[in-house]
Amino acid sequence: MKKMITSVVIAVLAAFTMSGCGAMKLGKVYMFDFNSQTQDAYLAMMSKLSETGDPAQSMMLEFEVKKGLDEEELFDSMKTLASEYNMLFVGEKNMFRKQDGKPDEVVHARIAEFCALNIAKKMFNHSRYYGGFMPCRVVLVEYGDGRRYLVTMDMTLALYGGTDKKPIDPSLFEDMLNVKKAMEEIPRLAAAGE
Repeated sequence: MKKMITSVVIAVLAAFTMSGCGAMKLGKVYMFDFNSQTQDAYLAMMSKLSETGDPAQSMMLEFEVKKGLDEEELFDSMKTLASEYNMLFVGEKNMFRKQDGKPDEVVHARIAEFCALNIAKKMFNHSRYYGGFMPCRVVLVEYGDGRRYLVTMDMTLALYGGTDKKPIDPSLFEDMLNVKKAMEEIPRLAAAGE
């Protein structure tokens, strides 16, 4: 794995060197201003982007919903799990439902929203821009052929995506790790019917 990462870094450095000043500046920031966890987070995102070509997919996590799970039971499960992870269920929105969609067409979408208000306040105080991520969301997406997925934001870059110019306070970082864990576990467990 380290050999692969080293190869990627060398290739990226070579590309930056050959492509001009702007790319060199970006390469310098990536190599020297970000710590290794930040580099790993961006590398994972870029690998997913390279694989799929979809920037949205590279920043999200998805969990296929077990066949036979009732939608209301699925949402009730997420609500119950939220309390187990010290999150509040703060709302839901039915986006749309289409009766006669094609097999590969999204025919239904419904959003569940979660928040840990005490942590949200700290995040706002660190950077008001975290507000764009709030409340945390899980969207149920259903296709015409019956496939269903729970999709949520991958919070890795929200935690590890910055530099030491504006470090996250260690206690806030721990709180944010707990939110990240909750927003990964709630849809994963609910989708599996656990």
